[in-house]
Amino acid sequence: MLTRLAAFVIRFRWWVIGGWAAVFLVSIPFAPQVTSQLKHGFGDLDTESRAALRLMSEELGFTESSVTLVFSSDSLVVDDPAYVEQMERAVAPLRQIPEVVRIVAFYTLAPYSDTGVPGDTFVSEDRRTTYAFVELDVSVDEAVDLAEPIRDSLGHTDLDVWVTGGIALFADLSIYSERDLQRAELITIPLLAILLLIVFGSAVAAGLPVAMGALSVVTTLSLVFLVAQATDMSIFVLNIASFLGLGMAVDYSLLMVSRFREELQHADGVASAVTTTIETSGKAIVFSAGTSVIALSGLLFFDFMMMRSLGVGGITVIFLSMLIALTLLPALFAVLGHRVDRLSIWRRRTVRGGFWFNLSQWVMRHPVAVIIPITALLVLLGLPFLNVNLGSPWASILPEEAESRQGQELVDERFGPGELAQVILVESSPTSTVSPQNIAANLEFVERMENDPRVVRVDSIYGAGLSDVVGANLPGVVEAGLKPAPINLPGTSSTVSDETLTAFNELVSDDLRTQMIRVVPVHSPTSEETKALVSDIRANPPGGDMTVLVTGITADQLDNVDSMYSDFPRVIVYVVIVTYIALLLLFRSVLLPLKAVVLNALSILASFGALVFVFQQGNFQNLLGFTADGTIEASVPILVFSVVFGLSMDYEVFLLSRVKEEYERTGDNTRAVAVGMERSGRIITSAAAILIVVSAGFATGDILIVKALGLGTAIAVLVDSTIVRALLVPALMRVMSRLNWWAPRWLRAAASV
Repeated sequence: MLTRLAAFVIRFRWWVIGGWAAVFLVSIPFAPQVTSQLKHGFGDLDTESRAALRLMSEELGFTESSVTLVFSSDSLVVDDPAYVEQMERAVAPLRQIPEVVRIVAFYTLAPYSDTGVPGDTFVSEDRRTTYAFVELDVSVDEAVDLAEPIRDSLGHTDLDVWVTGGIALFADLSIYSERDLQRAELITIPLLAILLLIVFGSAVAAGLPVAMGALSVVTTLSLVFLVAQATDMSIFVLNIASFLGLGMAVDYSLLMVSRFREELQHADGVASAVTTTIETSGKAIVFSAGTSVIALSGLLFFDFMMMRSLGVGGITVIFLSMLIALTLLPALFAVLGHRVDRLSIWRRRTVRGGFWFNLSQWVMRHPVAVIIPITALLVLLGLPFLNVNLGSPWASILPEEAESRQGQELVDERFGPGELAQVILVESSPTSTVSPQNIAANLEFVERMENDPRVVRVDSIYGAGLSDVVGANLPGVVEAGLKPAPINLPGTSSTVSDETLTAFNELVSDDLRTQMIRVVPVHSPTSEETKALVSDIRANPPGGDMTVLVTGITADQLDNVDSMYSDFPRVIVYVVIVTYIALLLLFRSVLLPLKAVVLNALSILASFGALVFVFQQGNFQNLLGFTADGTIEASVPILVFSVVFGLSMDYEVFLLSRVKEEYERTGDNTRAVAVGMERSGRIITSAAAILIVVSAGFATGDILIVKALGLGTAIAVLVDSTIVRALLVPALMRVMSRLNWWAPRWLRAAASV
């Protein structure tokens, strides 16, 4: 098939070049528009926390989206009427935005609205800082698009104001994600050009991979734009498309250009060199791209919109890079011929019996002495992963200068880290959540929470004046709760105040079957203490006849992590089995694919250990420009596995393809390994260096997920291309000797069909 493809490309080379030029020109208008079509956040799941949010919206009237405004002053306190005047001056223009339902601040709540005396709700201990909610009658994605207009619409005020909350965090995430992409490309592309010039010594040869990378990225972004018309795609697909587009297109081009230049030295004409290049390096690229696609397709198993998007984007860019390498590059080779070496900056020389040959010979003379310490080292590097703490960093995912992070951190400082990260219970009853049985259960729960050292306070109807008027007085309380004025309950001196009525009407549905309780934790939403609090509440909810759903930032994070890592094991099994089968057919060997999978696992394990060491434990955080909070963003290990498994397998395919060529020619396993290392070692090292440069470029980003993915990939590729490919592979192949190439007769027959 590849031979027929070579003949077609050579014969119709100008048509192939013209076709890709047309694809590039058509893609140019769509690629810049892709950002407007992408979704923010990570997507919704069918979890307990999301079910609770839906119930709050349907039964209690809470809007799906809101933006938090944080106000602070060095000279005024909230008790000063001028403070309220300044707040009103700031928020008044927001009421003209059609999507704004209402603005909830301390001065809109009872008793302030009647007495003019501020309470403690929404007010810091020093009474200089407060926050307000801008409730929006739109979906989360639509609300994210409103974050910037809300910032821009705020009226002039003498108070310091920050726009924060989940919606603003997602909006800033999109802004910084785009900046990261631009910075990474600005850093990466010049470095790639310099590195390729060093590798090839020719401007023409070096320019081909860079051009292929640009074509791959632009075309992929235009395809993502089209796909986004039919299904939700995450904003993070921009980073994966650019990252893999530059890395893989350049890698494949590097392999093809190197082999073509090698074949030109002894082939019978340019056409013969092109044909041999496609038949050899082209075959390696088909299988290496296949293994990368298999690894990335595992992301399609997840329910997360972000994961699926990255899977779609990654598969698209890998497939395009392969097509470009197999069609456009050979067509250009057929046109350029020996002119591929034009604009040389130094004379290229062929090295035989050089560094890689000698290194592999040394390793194969001492295989056991290499295998044991290197394997132990890789396992040791991975040990920190045993203590991984998976979570979602929340505001710390953004750089320190992000306004939404600054506002969140100010609230954490002045109110406590749990103030805007409450654990919310949504209760539903087939009869009434305020039946005597259910009130008794809730009173017991509230008392238990108020005595819990992990809890600051509990916001509920029981803390707003109703805790003393239960039992026989309950019907009067319920009736009072549905009336607009204070009422003296019969048989008791208790009075239901406006504050009580407001709390009752906010926290209990009109039909009394749904009720909400808010537990404010002492610690941050990502802390182990708050996670344990959520787990304890779920294990021991209020009794009665109520069904209790728990939501909030921490509960949502726990549900997301549980969902992701319940799917992850079957993704690993799928990727490993399908990759093994693909390599089984390529190498016609039972043991070589198994060895490749095990060595990939060691490279990934070392990378995982490094992620914990850096991002969870905080080592080098000042150098890398982030703040560790004791967690690893839960999606990062999955993304690193999906990306690195395919990339590492590329190098295995590149190396073993050359080894297999020599083994089929000579039947000498030891010589085949040495010659294969000699002929592919420089290319693999160059390809790895290029991918490390691309990964490091993305590691300079401000978004923690992108930074961690870039660094994790760079470390895995570095380990894989040096320790694993240069030392472990030749050592293991020497130990296994002729067993490397053993396969049952039926497999050899099937593979040859």
